[in-house]
Amino acid sequence: MSERRPAALITPSEWRKPSIRFGVGGAHVLLLLLLVVGGLGPLLWLAKSAITPTNDTISHPMALFSHGAAWHNLRDAWVNVGVGRYFWNTVVLAFGSWLVQIVVATTGGYALSVLRPRYAKVITGLLLTTLFVPAVVLLVPLYIEIVHPPLVHHSFINSYWAVWLPAGASAFNVVIVKRFFDNLPREIFEAARIDGAGPFTLFTKIVLPMSKPILGVVSVFAVLASWKDFLWPLLVLADPNKQPLSVRLPTIQSQTELGVFLAAMFIACLVPVAGFLIFQRSFLRGNGLGGAIKG
Repeated sequence: MSERRPAALITPSEWRKPSIRFGVGGAHVLLLLLLVVGGLGPLLWLAKSAITPTNDTISHPMALFSHGAAWHNLRDAWVNVGVGRYFWNTVVLAFGSWLVQIVVATTGGYALSVLRPRYAKVITGLLLTTLFVPAVVLLVPLYIEIVHPPLVHHSFINSYWAVWLPAGASAFNVVIVKRFFDNLPREIFEAARIDGAGPFTLFTKIVLPMSKPILGVVSVFAVLASWKDFLWPLLVLADPNKQPLSVRLPTIQSQTELGVFLAAMFIACLVPVAGFLIFQRSFLRGNGLGGAIKG
């Protein structure tokens, strides 16, 4: 017995009609143009305004280089305003946050999924519970922990550790990594144990090499979250020389002209855009999260 195919929105006989074919094709083109304008329009305008004289941006914001390009805006933003230093601070914060999150997510997911102690289900349930707690509720207790950390008795204020350590406490990363590990073939783990592989060898030689897709997804989430974070670095990093771009941009706006400020904003957008272009296959095809949401 042949399977019944679901009815199409437009039948083949209707598609042969020129009015329907051109009408649907025109609607597709119009929708694509709207998506391009809505998605790329602001970014392209920012790129154009970053190298446009301030007077032209104010008087003719949509004009295309009425009086030439002002490439010195990028140089002024990088050197004179100090965007280069703040950019480097952002890179250091993002790298440290990424490293801490990768270590916590992979080791936590490995312990709950592969080692599977008897209390693994309890810990998993507690992790899922924390996902329902709004992040703003945790600001005050987390700030107190950073000012008066237990056991260490040394304040982390004005230290990059004040940003790196809280970044590792991401239950979401642990959960999605655990779900990915749950779908890895158990036969390989059993064979490795029979060959004498211990927990550390199993983790570094077997599990991690098989987990590149989910590691890529977690890495992108970690870097982008750190790159755009504003409130927490503002609270714990009072020294302007240690603050990232996200915190310094409002101050730059009040101290510089519009063209230089837009150039600074464009520089701040380069890393997120480059990250998406590099890892777009993992997002669009779903390779990274496929194992995490399966089952």
